[in-house]
Formats: sequence, C-alpha cells, structure tokens
Amino acid sequence: MSTAEPKPRVAVVTFPGSNDDHDAALALARLGAEPVPVWHADRELPEVRESERRVVMEPVRALAADGGLVLGICNGFQVLCEAGLLPGALRPNHSLSFVCRDVPLTVERTDTPFTARCSKGQRLSIPIKHGEGCFFAGPELLSELEASGQIVLRYEGESPNGSVAGIAGLVNAEGNVMGLMPHPEHAVDALTGSTDGALLVGSLVDAARRVAAAEPAAI
Repeated sequence: MSTAEPKPRVAVVTFPGSNDDHDAALALARLGAEPVPVWHADRELPEVRESERRVVMEPVRALAADGGLVLGICNGFQVLCEAGLLPGALRPNHSLSFVCRDVPLTVERTDTPFTARCSKGQRLSIPIKHGEGCFFAGPELLSELEASGQIVLRYEGESPNGSVAGIAGLVNAEGNVMGLMPHPEHAVDALTGSTDGALLVGSLVDAARRVAAAEPAAI
C-alpha cells in the first residue's frame, strides 16, 4: 500500500463470548486498515463504512441497508443469521464435539467484496474452531441460495460440522453482508501455516479503501 492510499477504518464489534476480536483487529491492521473496537452495547457505530460482525445491531442493520460492508466470522456469522441479515441458522456440530483444525475450502464466487483477491475454484486452507458451526437451511431455502449464487465458500470433501451442502460461508442477496465459520484472521501469517485468510480479509480492506477514497473529505 502506498502512502497516498487511504487507510480505511473498519469496526470490530465485540459481543459477550467473543474471543477472536483482537485477532481480527490485528489481521485488519496487518492488511492496511485501521480497526476500531466497538462494544455490542454501544448505540452507534464510529464513522466507518464497514463493520465486522444487539444495541449495536440496529446501526449495523442500517449500515447494511445502506450498502455498507458487514463481515461476520464464526459467532459473528451466528449473530448475522439471528439478526436476519443472513438466511439460515447455525446448529451444534453433528458430532456434538468442538472442532479445531485447518480445513480445506473451495471458493465459489470471486465477484464479492470479500473474495475479490481469490480465483474461482481456488482451494484455501483456513482454520475452524467451533461447537455450533453446522449451517442449516431447509430444502426450499437451500434451492434459493444455490440459484441466487449466495454460497461463497464450501468445505472441500466432508463437512467438518455437518453443514448442509458443505456451506462454509455465504452472502446476502445484495452481496454486501457475508458470514463464514472459518477464521481467516488466523491465517494471515506464514508462521500459522497458511496465509490464505489474507485473501479474504485483504479483499474486505481493498473494498473499504475504495469506499474511503470515494467519500468527500470532511470539512
């Protein structure tokens, strides 16, 4: 990133039980964004155009409705589904056991703000760590998701949690809200074994930077 490029501010919302918010902030900073911590009970978002991941959910809904980018990782995915910003629901893993390991993913779409650095069909290795990561959608909803192309990431091979159709990540119909169970923020440094997560987090930062560059300067 050159010094002339804007440094976008990205809100990182912390809910009770969140345990990777600091990792998400570090990943965003590493990839050129300015992470802004937000507590779930805050009634307003800071002056940002993007938000990662319940008083605060009202401004998040407004942000999404206005076309702002929203990314929910792991329990953030659950929150987005519970808030109605994404379809479907997350259930306990089929094994009823906590799973924690690197998993292979296949990229289904690259025309989203969250996957633009990827190639269609690309294989990614990103860790998961959850006990309730089984994405569920009934037959009718699943057909709608397939037909509309809202499925962005699938588990390669057998799903580690029993998600229907191997769904690991999806977007809303407008494409500006995404949820995924794998943790891309834990795969941005080669020391962790994979940097594939940087393709997803970096795509978000790229999109945020474009928005920041297009906004008029404050007076």
